Formats: sequence, structure tokens, C-alpha cells
Amino acid sequence: MNAYTGFAAVYETFMDNVPYEQWAEYLIGLLKEYGIKDGLVAELGCGTGTMTRLLAKAGYDMIGIDLSEEMLDIARYDHPESEEDILYLHQDMREFELFGTVAAVVSLCDSMNYITSEEDLLKVFRLVNNYLDPGGYFIFDMNTIYKYETVIGDRVIAENRENCSLIWENYYDKEERWNQYDITIYSKVEFEEEDEDDEPEMPLYERLEETHIQKAYPVERIKELLCEAGLEFVAVYGVGTKEAPKAEEERVYFIAREKYQENKYYE
Repeated sequence: MNAYTGFAAVYETFMDNVPYEQWAEYLIGLLKEYGIKDGLVAELGCGTGTMTRLLAKAGYDMIGIDLSEEMLDIARYDHPESEEDILYLHQDMREFELFGTVAAVVSLCDSMNYITSEEDLLKVFRLVNNYLDPGGYFIFDMNTIYKYETVIGDRVIAENRENCSLIWENYYDKEERWNQYDITIYSKVEFEEEDEDDEPEMPLYERLEETHIQKAYPVERIKELLCEAGLEFVAVYGVGTKEAPKAEEERVYFIAREKYQENKYYE
């Protein structure tokens, strides 16, 4: 089953504890540190566009890219209060295409962990390098091996909200470094006004199921793949810091820079 189909409808409900504004402040600080104070920025795995909108409010011209049509529909149509002109593209990050180069490419919320083979991850990195301005920057985060093995691996997480509930079962394969999320959602059925007379006395709930797969990568291997893709590795930080990751870091940020290529091309 495709990820972020039925889950898309309740995604923002269950992500209400994610410190998006704090993450955006950190990311914007990094971008400005490397001289990117405005201009075009593309976000890979933008989901429902929360981070995309925050970066747009900070003055960046944003392009949001995601594989899930359902998530993009929410980004486009469920946030009428957003005044920013954002271009959303329904594309696979392994094959994404832009109309030209951008000052930076960013990717947060462990979107890169959804790329489960080194071959495909290398494709993404090469495309990023291809679409960056000369000297442009690529900033992305990833969940760590420590997080999968110690924090969420083989755990069951359950949450209740007013109109929906979620059961999140994790299974971690240490040999392959794959984490499987089996997600079950119970969402209250909302009736149209004309159907309210037919609404049953007891509320009805729809059950939806999705399976997500993520892969954990050693930090050193990510650095090697960035270099193989023609990017220049700049730094890797513990979340929210400018220091090297600690052994018990759950999420890390990578920063890489475009290296000028005479034969740069657009696929």
C-alpha cells in the first residue's frame, strides 16, 4: 500500500507535537549562515507544506516536491490563510525535475530515510547537485541508526484525538537496517448536512491501514555518497546544534555544497 494516502487526511492532526517553527528557525539560520538569505529553494518530501510555508514566510521563493498527491492536495487547498505563492510539484524525489537551478535544496522530517537503497539515494544526491546554483547548498536531516535500534524499533505507539485514533507498530531489521511502520488509523466518519437525519446514534469510524519503510544509514556512508554524487560535504550536526553528532543522537543534519561542473545537465 502506498504511504501517505489515507494517513494524509489525519497527518497534521497527529503531527501537532512536532516543533516545526523551531526546526524552521534552525534551518533558516543555517541557510543565512551560508549566504542564502533569499531566492529559490526547493523542498524534497514537503508533505502538507508546513515547512514550505514557514520558509516562504521567511522570504524564500519555495518549490515543494512530494510523491503523495493526497499530501499535496492538503498543502494546496487546506491552507487558504497562506498568502505565499508556492509551486507544488507531484514528483518522485528520485526522478524530480525543475525548470532551472535553485539556491538551495532542503529536506526535513526524515524524508531521506524513505529512500531505502544506496543506489536510489545516490540518484537523489546527483539530481540535487544538478539543480543547485553554482555553490548552492543542500541541507537535509535523517533519523539515525541509534534511533531505530533503541528508541522506536519494535515499539508500538498509540495516540487518541477527538475524532481519530492511531496505532503505530514498528519492526526494525538490524541486518538490513530497515524500519517498517505499520500504521492503523480509525477516523470518525463525517456526514454531509443533507445526510444528518440518517446519521446513526453511535459514531462510525473508518479503518485505514498503511505500511511505511525507512532505512537507517551510517553517517560516514552518507558522506561518501554525497561525494560520489559530486557534492562537497560541508558538515554534519546534531539536531538543533552546530556540533558533531553525539553517540545517542536521534536525528542529524547534513550540509553539502554544489561543486561547479562544466558538463552540468538537466534530466
